[in-house]
Amino acid sequence: MPNVLIIGATRGLGYQLASQYAQREYSVTGTARSGPPKEAHHDIHWISGVDVATEAAGKIIAEGLKGHKQDLVIITAGFFGKESFDEPDYEAEVTMYKTSAIAPVFIVHHLHKAGLLKTGSGSSDGGSKIILVSSESGSITLRHESEGGGMFGHHASKAASNMVGKLLSLDLKDQGIAVGIVHPGFMRTEMTRSVGFDQYWDDGGAITPDEAAKSLIRWIEEEFDMSKTGQYWAPRGAADIGTAEAVMGAKKGDLPTPLQLPW
Repeated sequence: MPNVLIIGATRGLGYQLASQYAQREYSVTGTARSGPPKEAHHDIHWISGVDVATEAAGKIIAEGLKGHKQDLVIITAGFFGKESFDEPDYEAEVTMYKTSAIAPVFIVHHLHKAGLLKTGSGSSDGGSKIILVSSESGSITLRHESEGGGMFGHHASKAASNMVGKLLSLDLKDQGIAVGIVHPGFMRTEMTRSVGFDQYWDDGGAITPDEAAKSLIRWIEEEFDMSKTGQYWAPRGAADIGTAEAVMGAKKGDLPTPLQLPW
């Protein structure tokens, strides 16, 4: 039975990933800042007291796994603080960088040093898979004048997360550990609602976390291996990325699914 670790598993995409993997009879461990949600699947093992924006998170997770090596690690914990040029938010930006760009480094470091990641040999498969859940908003290439500026901390921290994923892939490639960076889809969550993005849900093709989890799981199982380590992908394609065709020089509907995204 493969072991799966979902970091940030109490709501949204993380909750759905943990639930769906548990239903598929994987051995699932989820992390929570306080405690697990009441309606969580009964087979999920929980590591509580994990705030990924703190330095201790990686060590707490490693200790909580009690020596069990992980086949798959998905880091999906996130934070989205609303900002504009007129009203930037210093503390929110710091939290976003800690969550999206700093936390993955220390979490993966502690898992690796504790011997909790499986290793393979070079470019062959067999080692653990690590997925960093990013966003198309982290692509500098896809930022288009039509969308305007603002949202500095969120978008820039996701760009930094992409770089972290690339660098981790280089560090771990010789050990057969694959690192992927993904845009799981524009989702109908409390997080996107909290920054006013619910006004774009219908026109922007927003999906539920349940749908995003299904497509991400399928992509990991059927598509993701060492040949894609260090790459940035949208498993659901360009349907919810409004600037993709214009920026990538394609006609509407011509881009493939899954879609490798530009940095």
